[in-house]
Amino acid sequence: MVEEARVKTEALQIMGVFHVLPRLVVFDLDYTLWPFYCECRSKREMPSLYKDARGILQAFKEKGVDLAIASRSPAADTAKTFLDKLNITNMFVAKEIFSSWTHKTDHFKKIHSRTGVPYSSMLFFDDEDRNIKEVSKMGVTSILVGNGVNLGALRQGLTEFCENVNTSEKNKQRWIKKFSGNSSSSDKNEKK
Repeated sequence: MVEEARVKTEALQIMGVFHVLPRLVVFDLDYTLWPFYCECRSKREMPSLYKDARGILQAFKEKGVDLAIASRSPAADTAKTFLDKLNITNMFVAKEIFSSWTHKTDHFKKIHSRTGVPYSSMLFFDDEDRNIKEVSKMGVTSILVGNGVNLGALRQGLTEFCENVNTSEKNKQRWIKKFSGNSSSSDKNEKK
């Protein structure tokens, strides 16, 4: 409990540095929130999270950021049981847990449909590079974790999310400037 509170406090401090936060943060389960594959465990066991995971989840909730799960686990029942045992099921607005060959693109389509949150307003953590690559193509800021979700991954994720938002905003401003510049030049041509 003391460790969770420390991580939550530090996560809130990290979040406080950024001018914009994602509207939705999506987490993989196996080797991202917890250090095992569900299909290798029994529902009767008591699971555990990576040491920073609960504090990070709590910090996002405190900041009003919605959370979701995208897991390709073939043991969806076990995963749901573990979420209940860890008392975190209610933290997530969407839980897409099903086996798939699509690198989680189907998971994200369902999450987007359920929440209405644009892909560009999402941040995703996963331990598999192929999922990161494919989901990134959808416009989601996607972070590869090597040792589960931790404070370093959080900092990296928020940094990349803000960079993507800034780039998108700059491109939008360039487009508006270019478009408005073109329309005024065509107005000048019409006046001649």
